[in-house]
Amino acid sequence: MRGIPGVTRIPRSLRGALIGVTALLTAGALATPAGAAPRPDTSTGVSPVSSDAQQEAREFWTSERMREATPLDLVSVNGQHDNSPAPRKGVSTTVAPSAPAKALGKAASDIGLMAFPNGGGQWTGGGAVVSTAGRVFFTYQGRTASCSGNAVTSDNKSTVITAGHCVKLEGAWHTNWVFVPGYHDGQAPYGRWTASKTLSTPQWTASEDINYDVGAAVVAPLDGKLLTDVVGGQGLAFNTGYNLRMYAFGFPAAAPYDGEKFIYCSGNTNRDFLLSNDHGMNCNMTGGSSGGPWFTQFDEATGKGLLSSVNSFKYNFLPNRMYGPYFGADAQNLYQTAQAS
Repeated sequence: MRGIPGVTRIPRSLRGALIGVTALLTAGALATPAGAAPRPDTSTGVSPVSSDAQQEAREFWTSERMREATPLDLVSVNGQHDNSPAPRKGVSTTVAPSAPAKALGKAASDIGLMAFPNGGGQWTGGGAVVSTAGRVFFTYQGRTASCSGNAVTSDNKSTVITAGHCVKLEGAWHTNWVFVPGYHDGQAPYGRWTASKTLSTPQWTASEDINYDVGAAVVAPLDGKLLTDVVGGQGLAFNTGYNLRMYAFGFPAAAPYDGEKFIYCSGNTNRDFLLSNDHGMNCNMTGGSSGGPWFTQFDEATGKGLLSSVNSFKYNFLPNRMYGPYFGADAQNLYQTAQAS
C-alpha cells in the first residue's frame, strides 16, 4: 500500500535538531501513587466527539473502506541527538488485565510457543491479545488512514491506548475515529467502536514531542455493551525502567505488509541513545502498526501482558528497529484521565 504523501515534517519540539521526521501510522482498580499527579502547568489534551459524529463514523467505515485505508508513512528520523528532557517519572505502578464477560477464541497454548526474539512475523497464537488489539481507522487531511491500538483495563471499561499521532497530527485531531478489535480481512468481529473523545499527552498536544507520542480514546458503548466487557482489557505498567523483555504487536499496512495480518515482534529492548528517551526493539513492522501495544511480562500461553509502550517511530538508517515511548508519569496521567471519562 502506498503511504499518504505530504507527511514528512519536523515536529516543533525537534526543529533545529533533526533533518526530517514523519509520523509512523502503522488501546481492575488503579491505586493512584503519590508523585504521579499532573503538573499544574500541563493538562492532557482532549478532543470530544459529538453523538452525531460518532454515528457518522460508525457508518462511514465499511469493510471496503477499511481494506482501502492507507497508512501514513513511517516516522523516519535522521539520527542527531536532540537533548530533549527525559520523561517525567513517578512511582512504578501496574494495572492488572481484565477478562471479557465470556471466553473468546483459543488460548495461545493451543498453538505452541512463538519465536523469541522475533523481528517481525504473523502471530499465529491465540490468547487475549487477539481480541484486545485491533486496527484504528480515521480520516486525516481528508484521506482514510489506519493505525493500531489496544483495549486496556479501565474504570470506564471503554479505554483504548494508541500513539499520539494516531489521534492528532500536525495540529489537527483526526475525525471519523473508530477502533476495530480483532480486525481481519475487512471484518469487525467485535464491532466498530467509535470514539466519544480522543486524548494525548500535553507534550504531544502542544508540540508533537516524539518522547510523548502516546494517545488514547474513550469509545462509546456499542449495542448497549462496554468495550472490555466484550473483548477484555490488557493490564498496564508505568515507570518500568529500561532493558526489558518485550513483545510488540500491530497491523502494519505498508509493504511488505497489507494491514490484513496481525504481526508481532519480540526481543530484549534497550534505551535509545540518539534522539529520544524511548525503548528500542528489533522489528520490521511498517506504517499502520503505529499505536500497537508493547507488553512487558507478556505470557504467550494466555496472550496477556502489561502494556508499557506503543509503536512510535524509526530512524531512517535503522529500518528494522522500532522505538516506543517510555511510559512515565505523563503517560500514566493520560491513562487516568481517559479511564475517568
